[in-house]
Amino acid sequence: MSENPTPCPKCKSPYAYSNGSLMVCPECNYEWSPEELIEDIGTEAVIKDANGAILQNGDTVVIVKDLPVKGAPKALKAGTKVKNIRLTNEGDHNIDCKIDGFGQMALKSEFVKKA
Repeated sequence: MSENPTPCPKCKSPYAYSNGSLMVCPECNYEWSPEELIEDIGTEAVIKDANGAILQNGDTVVIVKDLPVKGAPKALKAGTKVKNIRLTNEGDHNIDCKIDGFGQMALKSEFVKKA
């Protein structure tokens, strides 16, 4: 078996394989199109929400699932609106924001949808 030059963009597994026109990761079951990956690579990383909509700085998003917060007595509830987000490329949390009642917070884009 030859080494795959395209690792999984989600979990970085080197064991991704081609299944027709799509690439498939056997470890996390993520499927993607190599052409789509090439389009996403540019000077800026493209950050998408849970529905695939492209997010930009200053957008308003809604949390789609209850998220437990370390050190907080309660979780962030699904449906919480977050205004004026700021996108970052640091770590695995790619959204910085301020949430009323919680303060400064870092979120993953996969748990929000564009409002």
